[in-house]
Amino acid sequence: MNNLVSVPKNGSLANSNLNQNFPTLSNWLDDIFNRDLPSVFASNFNTGITLPKVNIKETADAFMVEMAVPGLKKSDFHIAIDNQVLSIATETKAEKEYEEENYTRREFGYSSFKRTFTLPESVNDDTINASYNEGLLTILLPKKEEAKQKPARSIKIT
Repeated sequence: MNNLVSVPKNGSLANSNLNQNFPTLSNWLDDIFNRDLPSVFASNFNTGITLPKVNIKETADAFMVEMAVPGLKKSDFHIAIDNQVLSIATETKAEKEYEEENYTRREFGYSSFKRTFTLPESVNDDTINASYNEGLLTILLPKKEEAKQKPARSIKIT
């Protein structure tokens, strides 16, 4: 806030902003309209799923994709392979109806996400499998035999 100081002809300093502790109507309206509205309404309108984080591990025999997505059912997922692209998607809809004496209240929500990953040529896409247990989706991507890491061996000199 800008504090203006006026110097009267008698030389004394006087603060021209005497009511600075009292908000003006325009300050009050600015405060209302400049608030972070998404945080105000987050509890009522932000019911969608955010993009879940993924862990990808590589072993000598396979790649493992883990995704934490609690609160869903196995049937909510759609996992597909197309042209060496793995896609993991889900779409859920929820609707609740509450009937009271004088009114009916309906609440509904919709959430979805889709993650895609380009698979390396070393993945054997015929043997991919997935499991979902206690909120953790795990997809095992076995490697082709020729791509598997072979153990070290000694070569005898003849």
